[in-house]
Amino acid sequence: MEKDKNNRLKTSLRAKILIIFLTIALVVLMFPKGESLESEVTVGSVWIQDDLIASTSFPILKKQEQYESEKRRVASKVFPFFVKNEEISIQKEIDLINYNKKLIGLIDEELLLNNSTQNPNKSILTEKSFAEFKKLRRNDSSNSLTDKKSLSYVLRICSGILGTIYQRGVLDKYYSEIKKDSIYIKTGKSGIVTLNRDYFDPLSVQQFIKDYLAKNYSDDKELNQAIYEYANFFVVPDIIYDEILTQTAIEDAVNKVSPNIGIVNENERIIAKHDKISAEAKMKIDSYRIAKAEESGLTDKITQLIGKSLHIILISIIFMIYIYLFREKIYTDNSKILILAIIILLISFQTFLIQQINVNAGIEYFILVPAGAMLLTIIFDSRIGFYGTIIIALICGALRSNDYVFTTTNILAGAVAAYTVRDIRYRSQIFRSFLFILAAYISAIFAFGLESFTSYNEMLYQSAFAFGNALFSPAITYGLIIFFEKFFKVTTDLTLLELTDFNRPLLKELASNAPGTFNHSMIIGSIVEAAAEKINANPLQARVGAYYHDIGKITDPVFFVENQMDNYNVHEDFTPEQSANHIADHVRKGIELAEKYNLPDEIINFIPMHHGTMVISYFYEKAKEKALADEVVNIDNFRYPGPKPNSKETALVMLGDACESAVRSLQEPDAKKVENVITNLINMRIDDGQLDNSPLTFEDIKLIKESFTNSLVGQHHKRIRYPRQDELEQETKLQLAKTEPLKEEEPENKSSDKNE
Repeated sequence: MEKDKNNRLKTSLRAKILIIFLTIALVVLMFPKGESLESEVTVGSVWIQDDLIASTSFPILKKQEQYESEKRRVASKVFPFFVKNEEISIQKEIDLINYNKKLIGLIDEELLLNNSTQNPNKSILTEKSFAEFKKLRRNDSSNSLTDKKSLSYVLRICSGILGTIYQRGVLDKYYSEIKKDSIYIKTGKSGIVTLNRDYFDPLSVQQFIKDYLAKNYSDDKELNQAIYEYANFFVVPDIIYDEILTQTAIEDAVNKVSPNIGIVNENERIIAKHDKISAEAKMKIDSYRIAKAEESGLTDKITQLIGKSLHIILISIIFMIYIYLFREKIYTDNSKILILAIIILLISFQTFLIQQINVNAGIEYFILVPAGAMLLTIIFDSRIGFYGTIIIALICGALRSNDYVFTTTNILAGAVAAYTVRDIRYRSQIFRSFLFILAAYISAIFAFGLESFTSYNEMLYQSAFAFGNALFSPAITYGLIIFFEKFFKVTTDLTLLELTDFNRPLLKELASNAPGTFNHSMIIGSIVEAAAEKINANPLQARVGAYYHDIGKITDPVFFVENQMDNYNVHEDFTPEQSANHIADHVRKGIELAEKYNLPDEIINFIPMHHGTMVISYFYEKAKEKALADEVVNIDNFRYPGPKPNSKETALVMLGDACESAVRSLQEPDAKKVENVITNLINMRIDDGQLDNSPLTFEDIKLIKESFTNSLVGQHHKRIRYPRQDELEQETKLQLAKTEPLKEEEPENKSSDKNE
């Protein structure tokens, strides 16, 4: 039920129309907004239209990259904003005075009562430093304010250090975090610009305290450490970085940068006919285009939207007509239409993104059109790859305001990329395209660059992006091929080549369990591959289909004569109807095995289609012989289930299967016999309507007969008889007669349907 629903969806006309409509709509939405679709002009080319006169006054806009560069430059000149908070320094000096009193009181109490006083705040002083302060307090006397070994003197020193520090100020950021040498300090409503090193940062203020004590106090390291800990605790930043003020200043500065470099007045000539387009003229033309678009009303915008849609429809319809006329398999399969749409949209979206990114010129050469070309070629074929490249290049060129140079360059690079993977035989071959894509891009870049007097520096920039494109396109292709194969179950030539590996489980089982069938399949693969090349079918698909068409014989190989190793025929134990059922059942079993091992649908189709709805004539005739006089044998009981072949490749395997089996059964085949057998068997299938659903023409049939004849005559040619060969054959017969009675031989002209 689910499978039928999926099949209906794959062929639904509504789904097809929806995919095409959404693709066109999404591409139209990617068109540059606010611009008309006049052709993109390039510096150095000649203005071949009439004089361009301004119908309205408009500003001359700077190049976007120039405008962005100026804004970045202005923003970089804005100084970081810091706010000086004087309340912090005042509060910390008060905290120090209060704690000095508390500290002296605690120490005095201990000395008076001879008690062991605990350190009141270990976050300020360690136990070791607190002990140092107690020693100093013992030295306090009437001269304590001048005695360096007294606590009162030390606390006065700490107050002086703190006052010096806050007189200068402490930043809340390290110097390394401030990217400029100068900063803006805001105090109240005023402010100044000054060097950041005019103030302490959290690191330098600590070093200042240490240096001050080492220079101005004593050499007693333990005492100095105690004073450092005490003084440093009360130091906190009082000059705070303000992110909001900084960003506001940057925005104000950036907003003052004008996007214009001048103005063109109404009725002023922008450029005259046959004038060379200079950089300045191009800026005026581009600015005029934008100004006109901004002036347009709703009606104009709707008109332009219709124009954009028609533009893409006209490009797309060319491709769809080609697919409808020459690639019916793609047209009737919505999953393949969806793949085409995805590839087109991916590259169109990349073009759109690059249009939005304002970077140096040349990045357009990084648009991965070659990747799209390779994907289309590998998934479908080289013609779809080439025509698809043209369509993608035209669409992306349209998104770039009808950029002729871009379009032509990518058609060249895409065509070369498609050519490099046209006959791909292994996945790593994708990367061989790198040099070819790069050569195509560089050739086009220098051709158009020299023509328009582009500077060599600019051409080198463009070539650098082209190098990246040539490098990334194969890598992207490699990854997306795997995605499409797995997600959409697409069968590419790469998939088919992997299926030809004789180490694949199914082929190993076929060779082991049914060696006769395996050999028969290999021969068919060889002859249908040669014939497929003659009629422009897919030789690889035909060969792989031939390899797997009889895998259903793996389970019961003895029912098929090519696998019977002695003279005993198992069908002698069954009625004709039972034998026919066993023979036909290899189709059902083959499909089950193929689905179990996840063979692609394109290969599974070979299993039922290589017999179509043919009659198993040998057992049908036997059934009629055994039937009573008034008994009617139902021919439908002796038919294969079908369906009939629906492609050149499946039809080739049907014909090759029958012809190889029949020629193999000929006694001493020669060219004339082989040709007659092939002609008769093919004509029988044509007359029976087995090829009605295939696209084979009479010219194809003629070429197939010739190819089959050449291949099978070469494989079954008459061998040279060696001396004494007749005598040796006679001796062998006599020995067999002694060991086992000869069985009655079957009729020589029996139909090949018994075996197949």
